[in-house]
Amino acid sequence: MYRKSFPIRFLFCTEEVNTYLNRLFNRRDLIRLIVPLIVDLLLTLLVGMIDSVMVSSAGESAVSGVSLIDTVFQLIIYIFAAFGTGGAVVAGQYLGADETKNARKTTDQLLWFSGLCSLVIMAVVYGIRGVLLGHVFGSITEEVYWNANRYLLVVALSIPAISVYESGAAIFRTMGNAKVTMYLSALMNLINICGNAVLIYGAGWGTVGAATATVIARYVAAGWMITLLLRQNQSLFLTRSLHFTPDRALIRRILQIGIPNGVENGLFQVGKIILASLIASFGTSAIAANAICLTIAGIQVIPGSAISMAAIAVIARCVGAGDEKQVCYYNRLLISVSYLVLVIFCGAFWLAMPKILSWYNLTAETARLTRQMVLVHTLGAMIIWPLTFVLPSSLRAAGDVGFAMIASVISMFVFRLGAAYLFAQYFGAGALGIWLAMLCDWGFRAIVFCLRWLSGAWKKKHIL
Repeated sequence: MYRKSFPIRFLFCTEEVNTYLNRLFNRRDLIRLIVPLIVDLLLTLLVGMIDSVMVSSAGESAVSGVSLIDTVFQLIIYIFAAFGTGGAVVAGQYLGADETKNARKTTDQLLWFSGLCSLVIMAVVYGIRGVLLGHVFGSITEEVYWNANRYLLVVALSIPAISVYESGAAIFRTMGNAKVTMYLSALMNLINICGNAVLIYGAGWGTVGAATATVIARYVAAGWMITLLLRQNQSLFLTRSLHFTPDRALIRRILQIGIPNGVENGLFQVGKIILASLIASFGTSAIAANAICLTIAGIQVIPGSAISMAAIAVIARCVGAGDEKQVCYYNRLLISVSYLVLVIFCGAFWLAMPKILSWYNLTAETARLTRQMVLVHTLGAMIIWPLTFVLPSSLRAAGDVGFAMIASVISMFVFRLGAAYLFAQYFGAGALGIWLAMLCDWGFRAIVFCLRWLSGAWKKKHIL
């Protein structure tokens, strides 16, 4: 019955079909989970843009140095976000199975293990600092090297704070409380902006000022996160003890989800760097158009990204409860909502494109190319994106993380990279070909993930 009615039941959740469910999440629960995540992502993107503008007052070399180090830190954030996802899936499944004690134990193991790993990673970053700046980034000017080095020396101190924040945020999402991360994100970003204003504009510290503000903001957020996690009146909390005994079985379960997810995100970041070099080969107009489109594209899919994050918490709880009907129901519901909000959000952005482009001082060629890129992304986001990103979140929450990683990595190298060079260079599509290749990547993954879901193979994957 499920397979025969796939087109309708997969995308739409009718009351007639789902009245039998004793739902784990009502409409209010989902709104309280998704809306704060949307606000959080919007704040992060907006403050990131403001931060870049403030750092630019210290000169182009400062901006270049900071951007190079931020590329490395994006990878580090992916690592701890992957740990958080692993912990969220395991804790969520335990909560769904009414094994609250094990869910709380997972919280302890995640925070401690992630924190200890952060110390090791911080030591490695300091140890390879010379190699990183001298070889990985290629030949950079002495001034850019100097700014990047100063920024790295300070901002690397924040790595333990990143681990605490990402792990804690994942745990609160598992409890369905995304307001905490929204408020903490707002606080962290506010401290960062104020710190930049004082240390860059006031004290004239340049990149050191930017790094110092970032470190302070991250540790304040991490400290508050720990304080909130220590509260005993919630379903998941951190044990008030400085004694840590590793539970190998639990850590293995966390890494079973976290490692594939981290590898996937890390390779995706590498792919973006490779494509950036291809974009650069098409000249200044292509670089500018691609940069603008990346910003717009990031904003367009924010609601979908929030739903994708929420799917981890929701589906994991249903899987832990052993209720496949609710797993399928909430998967369809979240995908349907994702389609609805992306059609509205992306459509609104496309209608506003003339106004948005007027904010930039672009040549006619750059403006034309930007419109074409945004159109490709808009159509892809409205038609394919939910099946490419929300559906695999459901697979990961069910424990089918290895398949999601393999499919995504293969698709990235074959379509996102391979087709990009094919379209851009051999078919003469130029920089636009890279965005057309993105549609091929999304389309392939959407088909593969749909087939995987319908096959029911994810039901045989067990984490607990």
